Amino acid sequence: MNSTGPASGYQTYGRPPGPDRSARNQSAARRTAITICTVADVAAGVLGLWIVLYLLDANQANPFVEFVHGTADWLSGWAQDIFTMDTEGLRVVLNYGLPAVIYLVIGHGIAARLNRA
Repeated sequence: MNSTGPASGYQTYGRPPGPDRSARNQSAARRTAITICTVADVAAGVLGLWIVLYLLDANQANPFVEFVHGTADWLSGWAQDIFTMDTEGLRVVLNYGLPAVIYLVIGHGIAARLNRA
């Protein structure tokens, strides 16, 4: 199909250009999917890192540990104290692990959907 008007070399308006546009949209969708996967992975990584630091009894006065703990609290604020176990370690694993898994599932699910479109 030709997208030029009566005078050769002039593009008609109102019609989308040929296959270029589809490739461009797929490329944008792929970049968006990669960004969403990366954000979900980083969020889950921070939550997982806090679980490991807690279980290894890291020095909570250390600035890095404080940063990781604060970020993990912010990321899992909506899921705090879902599980109220007597064992503190198990409580931390469940209350921070569940949001990590949910971020991974939702983030990678959205990315897969974008890649299929």
